[in-house]
Amino acid sequence: MAAEAAIRLGVFLGVLAAMVLAERIWARGLAMPLGWRRWPANLALPLIGSVLLRLVAPAGAVGVAVWAEARGLGLLPALGAPFWLAVPLAVLVLDLSIYWQHRVFHHVPVLWRLHRMHHADPELDATTGLRFHPVEILLSLGIKATVVTALGAPPLAVLAFEVLLNATSLFNHADIRIPVGAERWLRRLVVTPDMHRTHHSEVQAETDGCFGFCLPWWDHLFGSYRATPAAGLDDAVIGVPGWRIARQQRLDRLLLQPFASTPPVDFPQRGP
Repeated sequence: MAAEAAIRLGVFLGVLAAMVLAERIWARGLAMPLGWRRWPANLALPLIGSVLLRLVAPAGAVGVAVWAEARGLGLLPALGAPFWLAVPLAVLVLDLSIYWQHRVFHHVPVLWRLHRMHHADPELDATTGLRFHPVEILLSLGIKATVVTALGAPPLAVLAFEVLLNATSLFNHADIRIPVGAERWLRRLVVTPDMHRTHHSEVQAETDGCFGFCLPWWDHLFGSYRATPAAGLDDAVIGVPGWRIARQQRLDRLLLQPFASTPPVDFPQRGP
């Protein structure tokens, strides 16, 4: 666990570079007027979130797992689950908890305001997978820490999950086109860019579906799977009405956006 930071940073940079390259080779070919101009804010947000996490909880979710393991806390140790079973089971449960966290953030108005900033990106690429409000990142850590402690998740499982979650978020937001046949099979195993694109549609019935970040199984199990946007993948309008214009993509505007109950112009908007 001493190499946790190096492992996470190395995988993050490697996957981000791979996705940016893939977007150049296999791009969907859709118009992206803002394009790279969204990147400074999208890339600054995870940096701010990381600094905030280090200040509030330097050990992170893995540190919580180490602390709980040293005290024998959690369901898995109580049941005497062997390591080979505890690791994949913990990864599955953590992914399920993120699915429900995501779903709750869509349906509780005050939490939607935080998460809305992620959906307010008017275009999708790998950097959108990093665009989360620092307060949402803190709340997510609190939820993960609770699950990790209650479960008694092995530190290795928590590290594996954190790396997997980050990598799949970059992948499923990437602006890449996967051949139809391959995509149909791939989405049985992992949330694909086409599947997650439906989730970023401006149509609320589509936004409120496909909540999985890594595994697609939870959406099928809990009835939130949406195969494709009604308008089609290439014609679906991405983002949140009223929050798309270029100046609203500045870092200062994004950080303050959760505190605005209505968009700057008179568009339909959910929440109070």
